[in-house]
Amino acid sequence: MISQLTIHHLRNLQQVKLDLAQCNVLYGANGSGKTSVLEALFLLSRGKSFRHHQPKLYISHQQPHTIIHANFADDSAMAIQKKQDASTNLRLCGQTVYTQSPLTQRLPTLLIDPSSMDILETGSAARRQLIDWMAFHVKQGFHSQWLAYQRLLKQRNTLLKRYSNINALTATIRQELAAWDKGLAAHAALITHYRKQVFNAWLPEFYALIEQLLPQYAHYIHLRFLPGYDIDQPLEQILQQRLAQDCQMGYTRIGCHRADIQILWQQVADNMQVKQSKLQDEKVQTDSFEQPIGLEEAGMGSNQCGASNDSIKHIKEQAVNVLSRGEKKLLITALRLSQLPVLSQSALEQPMLDPSATNQATVNQSLDPLFISNTLQSSISPQDQAGLYKRQLEADIVPIVMLDDITAELDDKAVAVLLSTLSKIPCQLFITSLNIEIAQQISPYWQNYRLFHVKQGKVLAQK
Repeated sequence: MISQLTIHHLRNLQQVKLDLAQCNVLYGANGSGKTSVLEALFLLSRGKSFRHHQPKLYISHQQPHTIIHANFADDSAMAIQKKQDASTNLRLCGQTVYTQSPLTQRLPTLLIDPSSMDILETGSAARRQLIDWMAFHVKQGFHSQWLAYQRLLKQRNTLLKRYSNINALTATIRQELAAWDKGLAAHAALITHYRKQVFNAWLPEFYALIEQLLPQYAHYIHLRFLPGYDIDQPLEQILQQRLAQDCQMGYTRIGCHRADIQILWQQVADNMQVKQSKLQDEKVQTDSFEQPIGLEEAGMGSNQCGASNDSIKHIKEQAVNVLSRGEKKLLITALRLSQLPVLSQSALEQPMLDPSATNQATVNQSLDPLFISNTLQSSISPQDQAGLYKRQLEADIVPIVMLDDITAELDDKAVAVLLSTLSKIPCQLFITSLNIEIAQQISPYWQNYRLFHVKQGKVLAQK
């Protein structure tokens, strides 16, 4: 848990030093700097802002850099310096490190803000990051496999853009593509294996949280994992079959980089029976290839005419088409908060940082913003690196949950349910609100919370 947070020159926060508790509440007017405190935490953990990717847009005016520093309750510390030219310096446990991933491992962060509402309606990338965030933290081999897959995918896409006509491919180029496709298939199989394991561990946690946050819809909301390709066929074979279309489009359309999490609304005639079989059904569906999402009706246990008395009628569509905006926010909250118990499950192996991932040339080829880091100006010896990994494994890692503008689109009852749920989850909490009245709702759940008033870039602790 972070005991002290220091922020220098981030937006209107010039010099801020906060002594923190398990629950921390920031209130103030719009534009006062509340969200910038959350942005600092996110930047420290992920190496990027959730608002703008260019540092010059969040570094304070006429300042050369921004620095965020955190001290933890176990006496460890970490810091990030972002400069105007986007170069980065990172420190962890008193040592300079090459990549963002060690800081991300040490400081898992979950952000729930108004912009996260788009996760249900935009492309698959944001939903895919939900499962990849968990796999990164709990599956030892996931990160290195993911990096290797992205490197090969980038090479393949570069070549596809160069040759829009398959007839222009020489025998040598075809051989090179075949080798890349074989490598992609090998990495995709392991990545999908890790994702499926994490997804199956995530499901019961999600359904349990939905029972608390949206009890009236608990029987209807349904998750499905789509691998992004037909796992019953070798991926290299699929890629070769689709090579002409990929050349024409200029990119690779099939693979684990197209994986998705579907959030479905399923109405059934026998809710109790479906509820009992839901978890077993989901584990089977993780082996399924992607199916179209839309209005779908199917009969189970019926003959061709659908005349059996044992039939159960299913109607499936995207949950986003059914829920109100406030209900969508609770659904998104359930999706994110249910990730936290997965991080502490003993059934999943504890993560170790992969020393090979500190190779800067490899990291620079990563495509996902979660793992992007920049070239650093100093190095770390193998001895110091080994000591750093050991201290990472021994660290008492507490996830950070950030709720921006908690009362927006939620009534008092929904806020109470959300706070009650959060109080039972092992995490450190940061909440922003427009008014101080939020403190009255928080006090029943956290007696020793810290309250901060944010005004024109100044953050003042309240008694």
